[in-house]
Amino acid sequence: MHPVRLSHRMNRLTFPFTIVILILILDQVFKIWVKTHMYLGESIPVFTDWFYLHFTENEGMAFGMKLGGNTGKLVLSVFRIIAVIVMVVWLVTLSKKPRFDKWLAVCLALIIAGALGNILDSAFYGLIFSSSHYHQVATLFPPEGGYTGFLHGKVVDMLYFPLIESHYPDWFPWVGGEEFIFFRPVFNLADSSISVGVALLIIFQKRFFAKQEQK
Repeated sequence: MHPVRLSHRMNRLTFPFTIVILILILDQVFKIWVKTHMYLGESIPVFTDWFYLHFTENEGMAFGMKLGGNTGKLVLSVFRIIAVIVMVVWLVTLSKKPRFDKWLAVCLALIIAGALGNILDSAFYGLIFSSSHYHQVATLFPPEGGYTGFLHGKVVDMLYFPLIESHYPDWFPWVGGEEFIFFRPVFNLADSSISVGVALLIIFQKRFFAKQEQK
């Protein structure tokens, strides 16, 4: 490849890959702090009653959802790795095009960063941390080794926004009188990055993809 073209492509990729690195660093620093300073289930109020740091762990899917069993966990981890590879290839291919859409590249970078953030939890947290328990904080690099094997670690979640807390009306089918919380899921920065990237792709899909179809 011509050196000038290669340099041009690298310049195009600098911004999106900088986004990936920054989000990864913030995500991992935040997760490691929570893992080593909070016990499982602990909540710390940040802003009155609508924003908490609430430490929980899940088997790997976004917003606290689970995919059961060791096989499901392994399948999810492999799927994430394949998805990241596909996104990186897409981003590199985009950088070769004469008309480079930097905002499409940013969306891809957000998704890549979020997926990589949760992959790191799944791949390595079980190897480098002791298990978190209620009223017991985990240890980084415990002498006895980690709590599980490669690609079987749990993903750390901590962002909780119970914006509305109320109860369903008594006449409401099945859940009448039960507690209602919006927004209930607990998530992390990586989940947020994926969600923002996907949302922007959906919102601006006509802008991003109409140019390519027209060309």
